[in-house]
Amino acid sequence: MSTTEHLPATDEVHPPAEPGVTSDVEDFAQQIADQVESFLLALQAIARGEAGGRAIGLLLLEVSQVLLAGARLGVQTDFEPVEQFQPDAGPDPDLDEMRLRLATLLDGVDDYTEVFDPYVHPPELVSSRLSDDLSSVAAALAHGLRHFRAGRISEALWWWQFSYVSSWGGEASGALRALQSVVAHDRLDIDLEGESEQVAAAEQMLES
Repeated sequence: MSTTEHLPATDEVHPPAEPGVTSDVEDFAQQIADQVESFLLALQAIARGEAGGRAIGLLLLEVSQVLLAGARLGVQTDFEPVEQFQPDAGPDPDLDEMRLRLATLLDGVDDYTEVFDPYVHPPELVSSRLSDDLSSVAAALAHGLRHFRAGRISEALWWWQFSYVSSWGGEASGALRALQSVVAHDRLDIDLEGESEQVAAAEQMLES
């Protein structure tokens, strides 16, 4: 079974109104759900190779956009779930196929190192993989999306907010930094190579 079939359906669906949830909160939840859906769709398409040579650039764009959703969640007052224990949202999505495709697609830049916590002294360096982090982010977002589609708006917002602070926010931020570094090396290293050639040519002309 393909990865797409394991992720929540991404057709636009408005869940039934949840008692006690204001229209403003419903609108906010819908906006977050839309951003989550967009990210999941794009990540699946990129993993299937549909982006071609634009994969890194599109991943940088999609991760940036989903982190905007996370930041919007992070600055909100803590959301409270309706129930004391989290309702069953169904089985977790099987993202192994997508993760393996991303690992193949990102071969050569998949592994990276980052600072785990910039406020810990001395700083701790940790090794990670883009394919692992992106798949983990997708799993956390898809979990909240299933709550949202079942009409559990408070639960979805609580989960997205909590998991942003505790897991997927850090994973997405690390992936964003790694992807930005790949783009920077791609652009700047070429420029430096061109400058070196120009300097060498200039030196040759002066010697002549």
